Amino acid sequence: MQEIRKNIYILSDAHLGSLAIPHMRMQERRLVRFLDDIKHKAAAVYLLGDMFDFWYEWKYAVPKGYTRFLGKISELTDMGVEVHYFTGNHDIWMYGYLEQECGVILHRTELTTEIYGKVFFLAHGDGLGDPDKKFKTIRKIFHNRTCQKLFSMLHPRWSMWFGLTWAKQSRLKRENGKEPPYMGEDKEHLVLFTKEYLKSHDNIDYFIYGHRHIELDLMLSRKVRMMIIGDWISQFTYVVFDGEHLFLEEYVEGESKM
Repeated sequence: MQEIRKNIYILSDAHLGSLAIPHMRMQERRLVRFLDDIKHKAAAVYLLGDMFDFWYEWKYAVPKGYTRFLGKISELTDMGVEVHYFTGNHDIWMYGYLEQECGVILHRTELTTEIYGKVFFLAHGDGLGDPDKKFKTIRKIFHNRTCQKLFSMLHPRWSMWFGLTWAKQSRLKRENGKEPPYMGEDKEHLVLFTKEYLKSHDNIDYFIYGHRHIELDLMLSRKVRMMIIGDWISQFTYVVFDGEHLFLEEYVEGESKM
C-alpha cells in the first residue's frame, strides 16, 4: 500500500506585535487558526522569517506576548510536525528559546534542501541581491556579535521599546505602510540574485522567499520556478507542496484548500 504523503507548508512575514498593525490580536489568532487547520495534514512547516516584528532574547527573558502562536507551534512539534524557523531582518536575535521551548529547527542563513525528490532553495530574502548600501550597513551592525552583546546590556523595558518603535517607523516610511510593488525581472533584486545563483547551482527546482511582502510566481525556465510568498499582515498567503504540485494559496478564514 502506497504511503500517503503529508503536505509541506511555507509562509512568512507576520510581523506579530507590530505597532503599525492595528488588528494585531486578530492577525495572530488568524495565523493560529491556520496552523490548527493544517496540523494533521502537515509533515513540515517552514516559517521564512519576520514572524515577529521585533524579537530579542536575553539570557533570562524573552519578549512578552505571542502565547497563542508559540503554543501552537509547540503543539505542532509535539505532534511530530517539523517546524523550521528562518531568522529575518526583524528577528535575528534568537539564541535558543524557540529551539529549546518550542522545538523548532532554527536556520540563520538560506537553506538548500531536498523535499519529496525536488530541490528547494529557501530564504527570508534580505541581503540577497540588494545593492542598498544603507541597508547593508544596518544589516552588518545588527549581525555583529559585539553590537548584540552591547544591546543585551540594556534593560528590556527600553530595548524592546526601541526595537518595536524602530520597526514601526520603518514600516510607516513606506507608502501606505506597504512594500513597493513588483519592479520587473530586470530590477527586482531577488529575481536578479536567483538568476545569477542559478548559473552555478542548476540543480535547484524551486526558489522561495519572503521579505518583500509581494506575491510573485515566476517560471525562470521549464524546470525552475521562483516565488515570493506575500505576507500574513494583509495577504495571508502561503505555499503548499504535496510532493507533486506546488501552489501559492490565500488562507480564507475557516477553510484551507490543501
